[in-house]
Amino acid sequence: MELYAMSLGELRKALDNKEVSSKEITGAFLKRISQLNPELNAFVTITPEEALAAADEADARLARRERVTPLTGIPVAVADNICTQGIRTTCASRMLENFIPPYNATVISRLREAGAVLVGKTNMDEFAAGSTTEYSRFGPVRNPWDPGRTPGGAGGAAAAVAAGLAPLAVASDTGGSLRRAAAFCGLTGIKPTYGRVSRYGLTALASSLEQAGPLARRVKDAAALYQVIAGPDPCDTTCFAGPVAEFDRPDGEIDGLKIGLPREYFTGNGLWPAMKDMLLTAVNSLEKMGAATVEVSLPSTRYALAAHLLLAAGEGGSNLARYDGIRYGYRSPETKDIYALYTKTRQEGFGDEVKRRIILGTLVLSAECYEDYYLRAQKIRTLVREEFSRAFTACDVILAPVAAGPPPELGEEREPLDLYLEEYFTVAANLAGLPALSVPGGLVDGLPGGVQLMGPAGTEETLFRVARSLEKAAGELSCPLLNK
Repeated sequence: MELYAMSLGELRKALDNKEVSSKEITGAFLKRISQLNPELNAFVTITPEEALAAADEADARLARRERVTPLTGIPVAVADNICTQGIRTTCASRMLENFIPPYNATVISRLREAGAVLVGKTNMDEFAAGSTTEYSRFGPVRNPWDPGRTPGGAGGAAAAVAAGLAPLAVASDTGGSLRRAAAFCGLTGIKPTYGRVSRYGLTALASSLEQAGPLARRVKDAAALYQVIAGPDPCDTTCFAGPVAEFDRPDGEIDGLKIGLPREYFTGNGLWPAMKDMLLTAVNSLEKMGAATVEVSLPSTRYALAAHLLLAAGEGGSNLARYDGIRYGYRSPETKDIYALYTKTRQEGFGDEVKRRIILGTLVLSAECYEDYYLRAQKIRTLVREEFSRAFTACDVILAPVAAGPPPELGEEREPLDLYLEEYFTVAANLAGLPALSVPGGLVDGLPGGVQLMGPAGTEETLFRVARSLEKAAGELSCPLLNK
């Protein structure tokens, strides 16, 4: 088997048995990137010199058996909205096209402490505002399962892992980007509980909604990466203070668990019949393994999407106000006065979707509209949280779709509202701050489909356990491009 097609566990075993070095593994992935990235456009920045130097350090650690972790010597890709000291972080925007951060995000520091090897920064929607990776300054990412289709919002990271350009990746999820990308590319991806992974160094769009999380081809690999990046951080006051639970039952064992099926997620909303059949097959598999199913109701789901859009726009408009051409980032050459500097810089530096969200955010935060829109959206957020809390008194895990159907075609003409509606199944977990995981459930019309699992705050271990059971039942999906 080629090195780029191996799982984390297989690479770890090969490293520990001295069958291969980290430098050889890193070289294999860098070669793979050079071959396929021109077609997929998964990476914005590739870091061969830094990666090979980190691989040498990892090999030295392995030789001394010093601070060896599951990720020591393993290549990892990171979304381009996570700050990397000395390596440009563009957020896929002209505004930050040449920005080089002076510090590392906490996620990056933890990866480096674990001995992981950063191979590059992956493409995404500009400032994570989108769900298809078509709003990138650097062009769209192509889905490795079908180059004519989108890989989802965190598409660069997902495409890189699915096609064997990296065994693992870290990306962010504000309204479902990471989970939809995982589903569309046949991967496992989790948005952790809000506060489980530090947001320090994650470029802010909607601060109360976003979390960074792992992407991997196997559930165990995603769990291992999560264990490294999660945990308290004094640099982020929203982080949980307590330690991250150890995964003591990673291989399933779901006997007695109650799986909730929310009726609002299985009726209408454009859910393809084939996607519903895939979900029901997953439910049957869990029941055969000893889990019980119960119907639950989340009636505020129909309002969650509108509330999420308003809150994300309000927070995004405030966070993006810092890009004004004065302190850092792009500056328009037309600087005859301060007004022209501000307006021209933002007009030229931001793409259409970011501008749309800034305008909407300015509106909902205005004195005339604040109570009718922003405040009301916060009240709906409270309702969503309360309904999840009630649902979890009847079940341990909620099972739902990630998307209504398979990945959409690239370049398909759709109104912005239609794109927002595609996140119907994922935004509620961000509003409530709950962990939500996407695991492959099978193929729908020859393309990957994901099963979404949601749990109470801090129950990532349970989600990984159920996901591992589904992985055993459905089998691991392998992108055809991975074998080329």
